[in-house]
Amino acid sequence: MSAYIARRIFLMLPTLLGILFVSFVVVQFAPGGPVERVIAQINGADTGGTSRVSGGGDFGAQRGQGAGAAGAANSKYRGAQGLDPDFIKKLEVQFGFDKPAPERFALMVWNFARFDFGNSYFRSVSVLQLIKEKLPVSMSLGIWMTLLTYLISIPLGIRKAVKDGSRFDTWTSAVIIIGFAIPGFLFAILLIVLFAGGSFLNIFPLRGLTSDGWSQFPWYWKIIDYFWHLTLPLVSMALGAFATMTLLTKNSFLDEIRKQYVMTARAKGCSERQVLYGHIFRNAMLIVIAGFPGAFIHAFFSGSLLIETIFSLDGLGLLGFESVLNRDYPVVFGTLFIFSLVGLVVNLLSDLAYMWIDPRIDFEAREV
Repeated sequence: MSAYIARRIFLMLPTLLGILFVSFVVVQFAPGGPVERVIAQINGADTGGTSRVSGGGDFGAQRGQGAGAAGAANSKYRGAQGLDPDFIKKLEVQFGFDKPAPERFALMVWNFARFDFGNSYFRSVSVLQLIKEKLPVSMSLGIWMTLLTYLISIPLGIRKAVKDGSRFDTWTSAVIIIGFAIPGFLFAILLIVLFAGGSFLNIFPLRGLTSDGWSQFPWYWKIIDYFWHLTLPLVSMALGAFATMTLLTKNSFLDEIRKQYVMTARAKGCSERQVLYGHIFRNAMLIVIAGFPGAFIHAFFSGSLLIETIFSLDGLGLLGFESVLNRDYPVVFGTLFIFSLVGLVVNLLSDLAYMWIDPRIDFEAREV
């Protein structure tokens, strides 16, 4: 087992390197960039994604003269005509674009290997500090949403498999399909209208993870307040994942129920409960566990973007999206590196969970 884990960890290195390389190459050919972003702000034509981003560090308010010389020197930057060439060179140095692309990529890999992600171009704070500030929101949404989905979907899927074809199975399938067809963000808006001070009730809060003065609350009230704020976002996010996991669990158990070893166990006099949880459960849960990494990463990051926006939750999904719009490359690559690393680690943990569910699986005999 230890040899398998060591091989998997070793293979994470080229995987992370490949992800960073492909992303770096894509960025080189993408239109715009931080220099163009600052130039657009100076010219009053900024189209960045957020109004919270302040432009260009110490250079945001500077504007040079010498339009004739600048027009020729700065032709590679759209909108740079009329700006001092020295000012453009200072911007290139500030953002690291005075170095060739291979050198910039090698420097980025070296820094990332030491978990040094640098500073945001436009926020005057380190990338690690930004991630640390946004992480609690994404962790809250991702972890609780995944736990909620599994705790409801697995028992319900097992029940549907046992009652396959019954009225219970038919009605729950109808509800599940309807839930799967409703986009999460539209359901979130509906919940806000109904329960968060829209046109009907005002039961749940509309923004944030905690109320004002949360630090002064008693410990038990802190927990209540925390889950009070999480209720609507979690319900909105879990809707689609709940339907998918329930049907996956049901189909997996149905597939195992029809196999020969189940009939053999029944012929030996095992009760239905012994057959279900002593024989079927271990085999049927393998495919459910296989889907855990994707479900977790989706809930942790990409799945939370619209929900974070609707409920004014400032998490990693929103941070990454805004950073792409604003060409804040250190934040883009830093969050991408963290996302990829977490995904690879969770994938490894999922494989190890296979052995916990089914000890017959031998990873030592597997070729990676």
